[in-house]
Amino acid sequence: MKIATFNINNINKRLPNLLAWLRRARPDIVGLQELKSADAAFPVAALRRAGYAAVWRGQKTWNGVAILARGAEPVLTRSELPGDPGDAQSRYIEAAVSGILIGCLYAPNGNPQPGAKFDYKLAWLERLISHARALKAADVPVALIGDYNVVPTERDIYPTRSYDDDALVQPQSRAAFARLLEQGWTDAIRALHPDERIYTFWNYMRNRWPRDAGLRLDHILLSPHLSGRLKSSGVDRAVRGKPNASDHAPVFVELSAATSGGRVRKSKTVARAAPARRSSSARRPLLAIDGDSFAHRAYHALPKTIRRDDDQPAGAILGFANMLLRLYQQEQPRAVLVAWDTLFAPTYRHRQFPAYQGGRQFDDALIEQLRILPKLVEACGFANAKRAGYEADDFLAAAAAAEESRKGTVLVASGDRDTFQLASNRTTILYPVRAGEMARIGPAEVRERYGVEPEQVPDFIALRGDPSDKLPGLAGVGATGAAALLRKYGTIEELLAAGRFPAHAKNLRLFRSIATMNPKAPLPALRDQTPTWDKAARLAAKWQLKQLAGRLEALAKSAR
Repeated sequence: MKIATFNINNINKRLPNLLAWLRRARPDIVGLQELKSADAAFPVAALRRAGYAAVWRGQKTWNGVAILARGAEPVLTRSELPGDPGDAQSRYIEAAVSGILIGCLYAPNGNPQPGAKFDYKLAWLERLISHARALKAADVPVALIGDYNVVPTERDIYPTRSYDDDALVQPQSRAAFARLLEQGWTDAIRALHPDERIYTFWNYMRNRWPRDAGLRLDHILLSPHLSGRLKSSGVDRAVRGKPNASDHAPVFVELSAATSGGRVRKSKTVARAAPARRSSSARRPLLAIDGDSFAHRAYHALPKTIRRDDDQPAGAILGFANMLLRLYQQEQPRAVLVAWDTLFAPTYRHRQFPAYQGGRQFDDALIEQLRILPKLVEACGFANAKRAGYEADDFLAAAAAAEESRKGTVLVASGDRDTFQLASNRTTILYPVRAGEMARIGPAEVRERYGVEPEQVPDFIALRGDPSDKLPGLAGVGATGAAALLRKYGTIEELLAAGRFPAHAKNLRLFRSIATMNPKAPLPALRDQTPTWDKAARLAAKWQLKQLAGRLEALAKSAR
């Protein structure tokens, strides 16, 4: 992953420069400063055409910050630095992107000093130090990127006495930056280039760019979760030498992939670019989504500080909405069905096996968001499926069966591998592997992962067990043994008929029944749909989710 920060110094004036750099450098996440643009004038359409989604807080003439993301939707978590409700300057924005919390900042310059502007700078840096301490205590991956307007040491400025009285180099400014590092943040440039003279800013005056008379003002600070993944860092100096250039150059870091248990997660089959828009609804797929699965993922991935009206939690809502819109835009389905569990209402599975899914607990904040998420789905013009006695999986199976019966194709989006049993030549599973990426699972991928056919997955689960659902399986068999038994016998019934495991026959049949999705679950009508983005935008605005409302309004406008 490549993360960059770039003081663009007027985004609309230098938009061609920015777009050219984005095409060449292809950063995954970018923090921009000094937009010098009102919110309404921010070039969101041009950036989206370039492949970047954005959140921003503009300000006419001065300041302004933004976060861009390639192939993902940044989820806005904060649009101001805490500590001074009266501060109207647009200098800080924060968003969750691909599992990382990005804080993008444009610290005050502070000149002339001493004086009110320098006092404001120091007070602002104190607020940043306090907020950074809270972010680090949250124990999540965080990158604080931007124009700090601090030259940390003498190595970070060309040999000169002309800046001796400048706020950028004053002991108080440097001490504030040092206190940030003392919290445990890693200066990504100095971590890999401890002794080099590296600059990020060259004033337009006095021929400073040709003379390489620069300063290092732009920094990327990494939390411990990210510092261990640091592969490279640097400054894209060539950008400063282009016509109409900003007086800053982009600073970047490259991070290795996140690991789990010491191993890098890999996926061989990953959803790539959006397919071309289909002209006929008969050729467009039905998109069936496991609502609970993605809401849970969003709730646990995003900061709990994301709020909606009445200070209610909204992280799961925003994360789910981003996934829903991204999938719709990528796949262009003829219709969307979102399937939901009915929490606390037992199904036939619970009655047959009381230990099923035992011990699961849900935060009240998540339950509240699960309660209202179907309203957002309905406002978008899509269908919900939810009824006591059934699980979301059952509605997915029923939707796949119904669509296949009409010779259609189906995309089933779920983080539950039980859905692999639905894979066929007409049904593909979209399985999340990383933020913003989905593996496409068909019969071949099921065989590769499990060593069995899709229709054997319930038998496989019954033999192997499923800890998440509290299905114990057959002791000592495991995944490899289960696959070997099914390759030999085909099904549990054939295995039992051959005299294997007679003492466990009742439980094996029970576990297989529990693991099998019910294709006869009741469904709403699944006629072709036309999204009602404007209605969804009004609901998001009512919930005071301004960034989501703006995105939905843009979709509504483009659909007219």
